[in-house]
Amino acid sequence: MIRIPGGTFRMGSDKHYPEEAPAHLATVDGFWIDRTPVTNRQFARFVIATGHKTNAEIPPDPRDYPGALRHMLYAGSLVFERPHSTYDLRDWSQWWTFMKGANWRHPYGPKSNINVLNDHPVVHVCHADALAYARWAGKDLPTEAEWEFAARGALDGAEFAWGDELTPGGAHMANIWQGEFPLHNLHQDGYERTSPVAAFPPNGYGLHDMIGNVWEWTADWYAPKHEADAPKACCIPENPRGGREEGSYDPRQPNIRIPRKVIKGGSHLCAPNYCRRYRPAARHAEAIDTSTSHLGFRCVMRGEAAP
Repeated sequence: MIRIPGGTFRMGSDKHYPEEAPAHLATVDGFWIDRTPVTNRQFARFVIATGHKTNAEIPPDPRDYPGALRHMLYAGSLVFERPHSTYDLRDWSQWWTFMKGANWRHPYGPKSNINVLNDHPVVHVCHADALAYARWAGKDLPTEAEWEFAARGALDGAEFAWGDELTPGGAHMANIWQGEFPLHNLHQDGYERTSPVAAFPPNGYGLHDMIGNVWEWTADWYAPKHEADAPKACCIPENPRGGREEGSYDPRQPNIRIPRKVIKGGSHLCAPNYCRRYRPAARHAEAIDTSTSHLGFRCVMRGEAAP
């Protein structure tokens, strides 16, 4: 882990997607953060030690998905598959497939494996899976502010984690999509999918892959915009099973009341023509029960003592 000094910085952006606004001052205390995303090798140690089963390995409970066809409620996860053509970039179902048998051990479906991917980030982990690993390791998931402060690498206000130019001097600084998404990936950075976690240069704090490769879970509930000096929570209805649930819900699926957390950093699927979220300020919402082939995490520890 690497020690990140506390400080005040400009969080968010007024120049890009509306959910990144308003840019505002945020302050974080010092903390420790993993140098890289958690890898398949590290996650495998956790699974061996605890017997943990990820959400993608457990068939969904029909009660949580009203209206769903029971024969389609099988264990699996979302896998990116490049389509032959597209008609609307707003329709992600053209390139995402909920694939039976896809999970962290089989990232591209049941016939794939991680035999040569030990140093790649673990994927197909939902929020609870990431939190379970963090707690087992004596750590936690970063808040959105902690994550963004670390990602900026002491370059307050810079567009990217390494400065204001996407490819300075023609050098690729992160694993993102080159070409027209989702049809043509030129993989000029050397990678079609995920990459080993230290394949690209670190930022100013010595952290790898804060941008690109895989999205990363944070601890914060999603709100559709930043609210300076306010908790990151909205839409807190009564939970019929008792208590209250935090987090905003997906308006496209009003019958499925699954709260969402903030994910950060973009992934290898972010491209100039689509999802330009390969920036520290960028943020996105992800349902807490969702896992995908481009979403992972890293952990933090708070306090002064070295881990």
